[in-house]
Amino acid sequence: MSKTIKLRKGLNLPLKGEAQKRVISEIRPDIVALKPTDFKGLVPRLLVKEGDAVKAGSPLFADKMHPDILFTSPVSGTVAQVVRGDKRKLLAVTVKADKEQQFEDFGKAKVADLSAEQVKSLLLRSGLWASIIQRPYGIVANPDITPKAVFISGFNTAPNAADTEYVLDGQWDYVQTGIDAIKKVSGATVHLSICGESKMAGFRNVELHRFEGKHPAGNVGIQIHNIDPILKGETVWTVSPLMLSAIGKLLETGRLDLTRLVALTGPDLPGTGYVKGIAGMAVKELGNLLWAWKKDTRFISGDALGGTSIGEDGFLGFFDNQFTCLLEGDYNEMFGWANPIRSKQFSSSRAYFSWLCPKKLYKMDTNVHGGVRAFMFNNVYSDVLPMHIFPVYLCKACMAGDIEKMEKYGIYEVLPEDLATCEFVCPSKIEWQAAIEDGINLMLKEMV
Repeated sequence: MSKTIKLRKGLNLPLKGEAQKRVISEIRPDIVALKPTDFKGLVPRLLVKEGDAVKAGSPLFADKMHPDILFTSPVSGTVAQVVRGDKRKLLAVTVKADKEQQFEDFGKAKVADLSAEQVKSLLLRSGLWASIIQRPYGIVANPDITPKAVFISGFNTAPNAADTEYVLDGQWDYVQTGIDAIKKVSGATVHLSICGESKMAGFRNVELHRFEGKHPAGNVGIQIHNIDPILKGETVWTVSPLMLSAIGKLLETGRLDLTRLVALTGPDLPGTGYVKGIAGMAVKELGNLLWAWKKDTRFISGDALGGTSIGEDGFLGFFDNQFTCLLEGDYNEMFGWANPIRSKQFSSSRAYFSWLCPKKLYKMDTNVHGGVRAFMFNNVYSDVLPMHIFPVYLCKACMAGDIEKMEKYGIYEVLPEDLATCEFVCPSKIEWQAAIEDGINLMLKEMV
């Protein structure tokens, strides 16, 4: 029988614009992008050139450090552009999709009939090995390292996040096959965390955990901390249910299928809901389903707290199944915090009157309502972070580049998304996630 873990700390962001459970369109994208920037710790080696014909599942680039880890095209078509940035850094490979899709044939297989090495080889060749994330640091899993455990979060508490059970409806057999595959290739215990009465409670080959609490209770990093914390020298894997479904489809159909339901969310959308799309689809493919392309709109791949701003020319991230649209908050407020009313503003404390309306949803934008200032030492951060660490000391250690103190205060256990709530409530307006990201990059450079 599963144990219920009740988290008393956290913060649910009352943001308007949750996706209604309806499919409003099916998008067959013209251009799809695969971005090396979606994969932490990757040094890409390009395998194609502009004009090359590819199938869904054909390799586009590989990891220089681990050449057997391939990153494959989500669609068939022609390589349209190799996008590079400063110092010729590879930013994306775009593919112009065919009208009739063609797939690399990886062969149908049953997990029970395959060895662990055969499953690993299949995942590496298909590009789905990249869906396995290794902690510490949140990098693509090293195929030469055996993890102590695998963790799966079966729910998402981020603002207006896509409903996991809705997007996976009808795909439960694929998810079970994906779990069986990960169990075999890792040889470790698979921990599955759920919330409430979930259809995932019936999965086999998992150790079940139930969580209750506010965001970030749905973050797999929070769950790891409360189930089996990561110590120095230990390695764990994490896989999302969305990626498990793709692994299951690969085994049962022999094809790479990255199609998914994508939630369209935001307080000013003409209508929220889901579209059937694919990883790497362009924002512009959504047309009038989103905004009327205002200059003051921020397009985010992911949720409002931990997502990535991609602009109107951007593409959906490899791991994401949510687009969020917010108005840019590039304005000044008369009287600012000294205004005694501010009925349209939400506060996690009792600074405004929002605490009198606990169920009210707010039309938020990106305005941070202030400028960067010195850190304030109080319990505002620990109240929204259900982890037994010292978040302020960790953030300051990352900002200072002090590796010894980063280790002492918990860098092995966190990713930027885990401290997004700290950034939201921060009275000093510190960019917590950027600081943690810099700390992790320093650890990767110096320690790995």
